[in-house]
Amino acid sequence: MNKDNFAQLRRELEAELKGNILPYWMKYTPDPDGGGFHGHVSHSNEAIEKAPKGAVMNARILWTFAAVYRVYPESSYLEMAQRAFHYILDHFLDKEFGGVYWELDYKGKVTASRKQIYALAYTIYAMAEYHMACGDNRALETAIALFHNIEEYALDGEKGGYTEALSREWKPVEDLRLSEKDHNESKTMNTHLHILEAYTNLYRVWKDPRLENALENTIQLFLDRFVDSRTFHLNLFFDENWTLKSNLISYGHDIECAWLLHEAAEILGKPELVKKTGELAVQMARENFQGLDKDGGLFYEFFPSELRLDTDKHWWPQAEAMVGYFNAYQLSGEQDFALKALGSWEFIKKYMVDSKYGEWYWSVDREGTPQTAKEKAGFWKCPYHNGRACMEIISRINHINHLAS
Repeated sequence: MNKDNFAQLRRELEAELKGNILPYWMKYTPDPDGGGFHGHVSHSNEAIEKAPKGAVMNARILWTFAAVYRVYPESSYLEMAQRAFHYILDHFLDKEFGGVYWELDYKGKVTASRKQIYALAYTIYAMAEYHMACGDNRALETAIALFHNIEEYALDGEKGGYTEALSREWKPVEDLRLSEKDHNESKTMNTHLHILEAYTNLYRVWKDPRLENALENTIQLFLDRFVDSRTFHLNLFFDENWTLKSNLISYGHDIECAWLLHEAAEILGKPELVKKTGELAVQMARENFQGLDKDGGLFYEFFPSELRLDTDKHWWPQAEAMVGYFNAYQLSGEQDFALKALGSWEFIKKYMVDSKYGEWYWSVDREGTPQTAKEKAGFWKCPYHNGRACMEIISRINHINHLAS
């Protein structure tokens, strides 16, 4: 790839971000009656009445529009971020026990009060970004308070790592799962990945020694526990004693972790970790090629014990693949990674972008047929993965151009 390829990719990603992804969320998701955002918008853009509202969706919307406002300071983006910010403060924050509620009904009444640490992490991530976008100290104070909640209640001080979920009052719960598809285990890679992401973003604006130590420990957990040093895939589920409970391979999480782990080390600023995670990011990206189909799309999951491949191609692994491969190209200089990143984008343009109703499909099958029964916006479907991927690649190309000038 040359500078002309990069310039075209940058133009196309900016057009996708500002012409499709962001306008979709601004037009179809605000809830004028219940406040905040609709909990579910169908494939064909119909808001589903009385759908519950999730903490993760609202935090991801806040992060996305705060992040884009920092790059493109347009008032409409700030207004969306402010809408999400105030709804979280007014409805999702537990003002008695701390933390954030997992789920509300369509009117903002609490329907699931448990403290899913994954949701706290996303809220930290978003609040730190909003503080960077507009300097609101309430956002930083909220992020810091949630950090202390996690460290006080979810940290396993003896064996390391963080538990998956607790009750509203921070007591143990039997069902720890984020969703029905997950294993009911105490320590999961997914929650730790987003604690890593959250602590990294908070450390950009709050250089607290306890946060620094927690971030370094979380990076080390990935090096010691979550990344398999033989296969360069992630170990996904552990019990409280760090006994591995699954050999499932998640191609999207593998490539997302590859670049987030290196980013965390860079923000922490410890050279030995930067070097180690940089080398690991390249190895993980290269190993991730086994999950690519010939059309450039990334398969969803592989079940080694069953020798079964889930050949569906969900929206978010495609976005993360684009960033993870581009990051590996920047670290290694190997053209194949740049070509794979471009291949991811070509696949997205051809199969994932919904030219009729807007945004991206939830997933397509191996033949490229979209899954239209799934939502465009909802508990898990948010503008965070695809919006972030566009912003990341645009920023990285800008950096390459700056170095070349």
